[in-house]
This record gives sequence, structure tokens and C-alpha cells, in this order.
Amino acid sequence: MNRPREYGTDEERRAYINSHMSQLHPVMKKLRELMETHPRGFIMSSPNPIMVLSNMLKLAAAKKCVEVGVFTGYSSLAWALSIPEDGKVVACDISTEFTDIGKPFWKEAGVEHKIDLRIAPAAETLQAMIDGGESGTYDFMFIDADKESYDTYYEQGLQLLRQGGIIAIDNCFRMGRCMIESDTSPGVQTMRQLNAKIKKDPRVTAVMVNVADGTFVCLKN
Repeated sequence: MNRPREYGTDEERRAYINSHMSQLHPVMKKLRELMETHPRGFIMSSPNPIMVLSNMLKLAAAKKCVEVGVFTGYSSLAWALSIPEDGKVVACDISTEFTDIGKPFWKEAGVEHKIDLRIAPAAETLQAMIDGGESGTYDFMFIDADKESYDTYYEQGLQLLRQGGIIAIDNCFRMGRCMIESDTSPGVQTMRQLNAKIKKDPRVTAVMVNVADGTFVCLKN
């Protein structure tokens, strides 16, 4: 079958997408602007996948979320803004170095009461939640942390999520390096293996969303 010619480079398409997205919440915009001059600002989640996932949370009427990897709390803020007043986001990180930057923005947006920040290795926090009887009670999980532990977080997330809940895994492209088989660096290899595992996993219905560095969206069957 002959396909119509496609126009525009990937960069041009990204620019077009970015220029046709709804405005960010004012506080989210302020946090992004602050981080533009920060030496580590480049690792902040892109607004496109965050908005896609925020829309999913609203569509699913999600109330209970888990985030693995908080950084400055930009995505935590997005989830908290997308759930009801009695909802909660369990935000897992190992340090307050960057979360302290974001906490005033949570307060300014009026959602700090929804965000339960837990400073400890995420695998320990998640296991404590499982051991505490919280399996099958969460609606959504977002993973954007140390890539070598992604598979652990994915397995723990499947325990914590209810049927129909969603795990969203960020950076599933690893800047395109997952497609280069000769790249066997630990983070890339781990991500590539998890991508292959999820494709065959009967416990989920999953699709990669081609925004930013790729987001693997997995619905628990």
C-alpha cells in the first residue's frame, strides 16, 4: 500500500505539538520557568506526557496515585491537581535536595495536603505499602527514577494497582538508545529488557506513547 508523503522533521513536529498544547497550570508554569536555569533542569519531565497522563487521571476519576522519582515535584503537582480533594499522591524519593525546591509550589497551588512525600529507597516504601495491606487499591503509578530498578518498581506497582489501574513508565526510549542493540550500558539494557517484557506480559494491555522520551502506558488487566 502506498502511503501519502509525510512532511516535517521530528524536530519540526515536536515544535508544532508544543505550540498547540493547552496552557499549563500557572504554578506548574512557574516551576518550569524556575528550573530552566537550574543545572539539573534538563531532567524535569516534559509537559506533553504529563498533560496526556493528567487527562487520563481525570478520565479515570483516579484518586490514589504513586510516583517513583519526584525530583522537584513537577509531575507530583500535576497528579495532585488532577485528582479530587480527598485524593492522594504517595511521592517516593531518596533525597530532599530537589523535592524542597518543589514543595513551596505544591503549597502555592493548594495541593500540598494531597501529596505524601516519603524519603527512602522507593522499593522499600512500595514494599511497606504492600505489606501494609494496600495491594489493589491504587489507580495510577508513574515511574521516573533510577532505570536499573524499573523492573522492581513495575512488579511492585502491579501489586499495588487495582484492575484497570495504570502504570506509566517514563524514558522508555532512553533518547533512542534502546533501539541501538550495540548499546549495552546498564540503564539502556535494563530499559530495553523491560520494554520487551511488558510487550509479552499478559497482566497488562500496554502501548508506548511517542511523546518526549517515550512513555510506556500499561493498563492492568
